[in-house]
Amino acid sequence: MKEIQPMVTKTIGRFWLLPLLFAASCQESHKSLPECALCEDTAAKWIQVAEELPDEDSLFYLPRPAPLFRKEFGLAEKIDSARLFITAAGYYKASLNGQPIGENVLDPAWTDYSKRIYYSSYEVGHQLQQGSNCLGVSLGNGFYNPLPLRKWGRRNPREDLNVGKPTFIARLVVYRSDGQTSEVVTDGSWDYAYGPLQKNSVYIGVVYDQGKEIPGWDSPNFAGDSWKTAQQGDGPGGLLQPAFFPPVKKMQEIQPVSVSSLPDGKYLVDMGVNFTGTYRIRIPANATDTLTFRFGERVYEDGSLNPMTTVVGQIKREGIGGPGAPAIAWQTDSYVPAGRQAFFTPDFVYRTYRYMEISGLQEAPDLRDIQGWFTYSDVPDRSNFSSSSPLLNQIQEATKRTFLSNLVSVQSDCAVREKFGYGGDLNATNESFMYNFDMEDFYRKTVYDWVDAMNDSTFVDTAPFAGIQYCGISWESAYLITQYYLYLYYNHVDLIEELYEQNLRWMEKVARIHPEGLVNSGLSDHESLDPVPVQLTGTAHYLQCARIMTTFASVMEDAANEERFRQLADRLQGLLRSEFWEQSVEGPINRQTLFSTLLYHGIVPKSELGAARDSLRKAVRQAPAGHFTTGIFGTKYILETLSEHASIDEVFAIVNSREYPGWGHMIDRGATTIWETWKESDNTFTNCHPMFGSVTEWFYRWLGGIRPDPEHPGFGEFVLAPRVPRDLNFVRSTYPSPHGEIISNWKKDTEGTITYEMEVPQGSRARVSIALLRSQTLVVAQHPEEFQPEHTEGLADGNFILEAGAYTLRVSN
Repeated sequence: MKEIQPMVTKTIGRFWLLPLLFAASCQESHKSLPECALCEDTAAKWIQVAEELPDEDSLFYLPRPAPLFRKEFGLAEKIDSARLFITAAGYYKASLNGQPIGENVLDPAWTDYSKRIYYSSYEVGHQLQQGSNCLGVSLGNGFYNPLPLRKWGRRNPREDLNVGKPTFIARLVVYRSDGQTSEVVTDGSWDYAYGPLQKNSVYIGVVYDQGKEIPGWDSPNFAGDSWKTAQQGDGPGGLLQPAFFPPVKKMQEIQPVSVSSLPDGKYLVDMGVNFTGTYRIRIPANATDTLTFRFGERVYEDGSLNPMTTVVGQIKREGIGGPGAPAIAWQTDSYVPAGRQAFFTPDFVYRTYRYMEISGLQEAPDLRDIQGWFTYSDVPDRSNFSSSSPLLNQIQEATKRTFLSNLVSVQSDCAVREKFGYGGDLNATNESFMYNFDMEDFYRKTVYDWVDAMNDSTFVDTAPFAGIQYCGISWESAYLITQYYLYLYYNHVDLIEELYEQNLRWMEKVARIHPEGLVNSGLSDHESLDPVPVQLTGTAHYLQCARIMTTFASVMEDAANEERFRQLADRLQGLLRSEFWEQSVEGPINRQTLFSTLLYHGIVPKSELGAARDSLRKAVRQAPAGHFTTGIFGTKYILETLSEHASIDEVFAIVNSREYPGWGHMIDRGATTIWETWKESDNTFTNCHPMFGSVTEWFYRWLGGIRPDPEHPGFGEFVLAPRVPRDLNFVRSTYPSPHGEIISNWKKDTEGTITYEMEVPQGSRARVSIALLRSQTLVVAQHPEEFQPEHTEGLADGNFILEAGAYTLRVSN
């Protein structure tokens, strides 16, 4: 075998011998990847700086520059291809010969690093050259080395998370033309120094000192005599696994709409929309003072920045955040210029903002010198919903922006104040996310986050676990409910099979915590405008889980557990019926959430559905503006149940209204993302929160009519039941099912005819339901050749089957 010859590169004062380590065990073709990319069997080791972390909390707030690691190596001949496998505890940014590697940012995805760490893979052969090469890596703190900011004055992430010194592991595999491989790995032969990024906090921001830049540090033939030798470490302990889900990237460039001057010599940049991510700004050569950037979702009436809805963990006065913490933990970056023009983008941080306040510039920045970078997980975005209502379209746009703003490797409640993956928000919106994006791989990662977060005795509220444990079953049940929706929407049977035994153990834990069945602790319909007892919503989620496990046991052909969970579901259903339907519920309670929960979960007997419908209608009529006052769960429930049991026109009138409370009120007040609360907040609650985004599910399920069928998971057979509100003229909806694109469009003409366009993908069929009046007739105007309208059962009454193909239907008087 012809080995790659080591090269000798002259440096100041000494010579470095830079051989590639030959991987004798890898004999496969260069076209295939190593079976073991970053496991313990490889030569790659975790490496880090030698300096230890501070012993006292206050010292974490002092400058602690991000380290730069480098490794030079030589190539004596041309190669065929090369692949880099890399991950970190914290964040990494990798380069090869001075050029960035890949497009991923904020990598790796946040996990409990002590249990599971995902690594990324990059094709880098085009960046290698014959002769000297250099692999460079900078490390950020991320969630592995957070500041000891005491959120709400009590939650210290350095105690709640598994933390440590940022560290990384990498393996560069070079595929030679003769079919053999060679590699460079992380080990004690790497060097490091500290760079210009003096501080980096994923929550607060960064401090960058241009004068401490090290030109050429990640390029070959660099004079690095003063650099230190990297320290080998044990790593955080988690199992290394290849990332299988969409990475976080800078996905959209946001152009600012205005720059205004403030009385105190500062400037305010309006990006036009609220979003999550970062920015790029030109630093002029004449900048001499430290530039400070602050961020917020709002402005005050005098036009100045209002940063208060983005303050970390409600730390808003001295002493709340702990020793060394700022009095107000607002979002701030600083740039120390050194007299050279530059383009600055902060690394290892993200936040939600619309407005950026700049101080320290001698003159107003040009709009062309600033770009926002909307940053989120690259989930496939092939769905579409639009209508004749400009307001509905604005709500849909704001909802999608809100969802994407909260997809930075975890589905967060807010991407600025907490950044946590709360289970309640997941339960409220996972179907909404699935209608808008392909969430299959992202949610599988989410389920594994819950596997790593949970314990055997109590409920936790977030995954990854962040120390919060008071919300109860309605939050932790996201572990099981998300599995179900992966099954329903994508027919993800393999995940059920993989986690079935753990699911059984989880249900046993629930039974130990709530032995009587009725849930009596935890958070209920969060942000409802009226009280809601946890006995209602918590027990409803327990019931939902019992029914899910009945389905899962059937999938697993486990008859005994199928019957056991069916009996449990019957018992829980009976408890809810006895507690909340068969007797009068006294005291203050949100009756919208009460009756919509009972209807959504099938608690009300069929013979009494009319009474429940009337009670729900009455509760809506008595609310402010006749609108919804429901919270995180009740909103999803009431959109569904009022549409099903009352009238689509009633729901449309509320959704399409600009009065308070409602989505239109938010839009009318200038919102470009969905608020955390119905009431407008300029101090406490975030203006970019997904939970009320469940309205987008209603757009697809009821206006578009596209619905999965629980009896045929994965859209092998599905429902097309579009409903036509009186005051809406058209709807266009597209959903990319596992079998292909589903299209459901309808449009009214001036003569009262409604034309439906439907497309059923190959390998599936649709159960169509079109609401017909006695005076209306339905005609199939266009259809596949094999379709025979005269032999289609149910066509005359609007309930029939459509096989794969494109159809045009007309309903006229």
